[in-house]
Amino acid sequence: MTEILQTPKLVVVFGGSGFVGRHVVRALAKRGYRIRVACRRPDLAGHLQPLGNVGQIQPVQANVRVRWSVDRAVQGADRARGLTHISALGADLDSESDYARTKALGEKAVLETIKDAVIFRPSINFGPEDGFFNRFANMARYSPVLPLIGGGQTKFQPVYVGDVAEAVARSVDGKVDGGQIYELGGPKVLTFKQCMEELLDVIERKRLLVPVPWWVANIQASILGLLPNPLLTKDQVMQLREHNIVSDAANQTNRTLAGLGIQPQSIATILPSYLWRYRAAGQFQQRKPAA
Repeated sequence: MTEILQTPKLVVVFGGSGFVGRHVVRALAKRGYRIRVACRRPDLAGHLQPLGNVGQIQPVQANVRVRWSVDRAVQGADRARGLTHISALGADLDSESDYARTKALGEKAVLETIKDAVIFRPSINFGPEDGFFNRFANMARYSPVLPLIGGGQTKFQPVYVGDVAEAVARSVDGKVDGGQIYELGGPKVLTFKQCMEELLDVIERKRLLVPVPWWVANIQASILGLLPNPLLTKDQVMQLREHNIVSDAANQTNRTLAGLGIQPQSIATILPSYLWRYRAAGQFQQRKPAA
């Protein structure tokens, strides 16, 4: 019988059943941590179990709006006095966008409560379950055109969700300086139009990219935003007016993935691994040789 000399540390992950969260759970599980996943519906978090060994991952019910449920979730955790918070690039207390402003308010509350907390601001996350490339790839299956809001010149720095998860795991390991805000972006800056061109190249479909003026996008958002699951909102249009890339200040002070010793992966490497299902013949479609 193998004797266990030391009990693995317990880490609590809030929102661990979501897109980014499940990758964080996977990265922590590979390191041998015990993981308590705090989520609103633990009965729907069964997909996390295969990411670790038997009993290593435990979903529990918690709601960040209910303080006692949060206290219960972190009880006994080895990282209860430390916090790693995932925000988003573009967080700004003075922004007109509700999304950007509330992200900044969240950061402010975190640092006021735990001064040595680590905050990560990723650009658009991409990966198998993302809501960006998957959404437009699915749209390309049925629509002959893809919209370029504002002309498609907004700049992004798409970052692989696995790289973001690795950054979080290194923070939990104690390898990231606290009390700072890190900006996480991929190796390449792309315009919205270039993102769509990359997507269409991967799924091997030809679609017309149509520029949509800001005023038209606002009208569309006013209508689409009324849907139960909005395709576009006025706040999203407002966000698209600002570039979503790592700042010069973050690059100069090494508050980036590279500064953390992580070599970011490109969309050219990752997108084909999951967007193949949007090709006309799916996995059976033979890729055309590069020109």
